[in-house]
Amino acid sequence: MTNTMWMRGVEWLAAASADPRACKWEWDHGEGVALLEAGRFWDVLSVPDRLGLLTLDLLWRPGLPVPGPTLVDTAAGRVGFFLPPQPSDGWIGAGLRYATRGSWVTVPPPYRPARSLEWLVPPDGTGALHAPGALEEALQQANGTLAVLTPLCAPHR
Repeated sequence: MTNTMWMRGVEWLAAASADPRACKWEWDHGEGVALLEAGRFWDVLSVPDRLGLLTLDLLWRPGLPVPGPTLVDTAAGRVGFFLPPQPSDGWIGAGLRYATRGSWVTVPPPYRPARSLEWLVPPDGTGALHAPGALEEALQQANGTLAVLTPLCAPHR
């Protein structure tokens, strides 16, 4: 990612803050993270890390657009997919958490990790997000794969 893309990503992400300047200051001089409200520019679908990493792998294929911003929280064992705000919460499934208007998301700056948070796909500043249909399809495929693999990987007694 070029410096220009990072700068655009910083501006785009900070725009979700009530005070973008304070948000950027926190990233550079404060705790290194900012608390941003979901639901205005984006929502976040958070899934367990195994499911999320496999889903991202399925989305990252030749011929497909680069996936939207994706954040991993290694301490919580979760992957967050940034997608367009949706008026309904149609995301239902075991372990899924959907952050929309009224929810807050802790994010590091696009150019470096902070605490246990790291961008797997940082925002590039264009406003590109995950397409809900493609994300749902990849999640279903990943769920199916994990359902098959889990019994195979279980310890034998």
